[in-house]
Amino acid sequence: MSSHSASAQPSAVDEVVELCRDLLRIDTSNTGDNATTVGERVAAEYVAEKLAEVGVEAQLRESAPGRTSLVARIPGTDPTRGALLVHGHLDVVPADAAEWSVHPFSGEVADGYLWGRGAIDMKDFDAMALAVVRDWQRTGVRPPRDIVLAFTADEEAGGEYGAHFLVDRHPELLEGCTEAIGEVGGFSYTVNDDLRLYLIETAEKGLEWLRLHARGRPGHGSMVHDDNAVTALAEAVARVGRHRFPVVVTPTVRAFLEQVSEALGIELDPEDPELAIAKLGPIANLIGATIRNTANPTRLAAGYKDNVIPGRASATIDCRSLPGQSDIFLEQLREVVGPDIEIEYVHRQPAVETSFDGDLVDAMAAALRAEDPGARAVPYMLSGGTDAKAFQKLGIRCFGFAPLRLPADLNFSALFHGIDERVPVEGLQFGVRVLDRFLRQS
Repeated sequence: MSSHSASAQPSAVDEVVELCRDLLRIDTSNTGDNATTVGERVAAEYVAEKLAEVGVEAQLRESAPGRTSLVARIPGTDPTRGALLVHGHLDVVPADAAEWSVHPFSGEVADGYLWGRGAIDMKDFDAMALAVVRDWQRTGVRPPRDIVLAFTADEEAGGEYGAHFLVDRHPELLEGCTEAIGEVGGFSYTVNDDLRLYLIETAEKGLEWLRLHARGRPGHGSMVHDDNAVTALAEAVARVGRHRFPVVVTPTVRAFLEQVSEALGIELDPEDPELAIAKLGPIANLIGATIRNTANPTRLAAGYKDNVIPGRASATIDCRSLPGQSDIFLEQLREVVGPDIEIEYVHRQPAVETSFDGDLVDAMAAALRAEDPGARAVPYMLSGGTDAKAFQKLGIRCFGFAPLRLPADLNFSALFHGIDERVPVEGLQFGVRVLDRFLRQS
């Protein structure tokens, strides 16, 4: 990190835990409903204030009352180069305090971890980016290219009021951005004491939230009834929930599995990768969801009275399709649900995929190795979605790179939206050092 004078200002490493803790204490629960979503404006104003303290002016944009995103630009030394977008979301999924060991919005430090909803998804990275920029401003560091910081609302509900709003309504704030880094990448998977794979997200599955509708003949609940919409829907939903779509190994996943099988010394059959994936321990679930399209029933709605058979019943299905598979997946799903069930798109965002090469990837790998000599950067696909889906609409090449060195036994993927979400303090400080190196070299 950069050196300081005797009147030493805090460094990014010193400050990141405090910044993250402050953000965790702001309840930014996104319920998916504007009326009950809270805190995004408060969090955006906190970030704006922390940037203003060091002379960085931020632009706040509100898509609906309280749904606030923030963008700021840090000028680089070479204005001819494309800008790098560094993005993080400020909202979190709701948390039930009764289920947690500590209060989810306490920002408590205990057992070497910082606890709270958003600790890894993704106020940790928000704090890292903020800490690095504050340190640079205090010490006179200028990056080689423009850095555009974006702190968004609404990522947890698809980003319509956050990243998509910025892209669609305020693209001038992102002018010149050619590449981007964001969440769910750059975290470590320990192979042994001398080797840790750091998973860089180069792809993520497409998001299709679908509603299934069944229609039938309404009637009295006491009668024999052979055209019941609830029955038809329940049968279709059960078929979807039990169905396993065929394995499709994309270039990103193939590259990841080849690297992992070599590192672990296990045989890999590219046509049947599940045996290799089963040996990945804590990240097996994360990777296992990226070798096929998936469809999970999440909500049911039917009827208005206990003794009335309704004429219509509906279910919501959370579907995630592999890059290039969206249309094929819909055909496969139609076969599963049957011809009499109507399929409606509620929300649709395409998959993201880029190659694992170029100067930016080299800078990621070098920054990781500088802080962890046992680091090896590998590409992987995220089974979920991020704001990258919005930013790629502007032709921006998107990566997941929010660096964290994790304890070997931590089930990282289970912490996303999980109970007792927490980030290791040392991992957070490691992340700041890597991010600082990376942004100076990018």
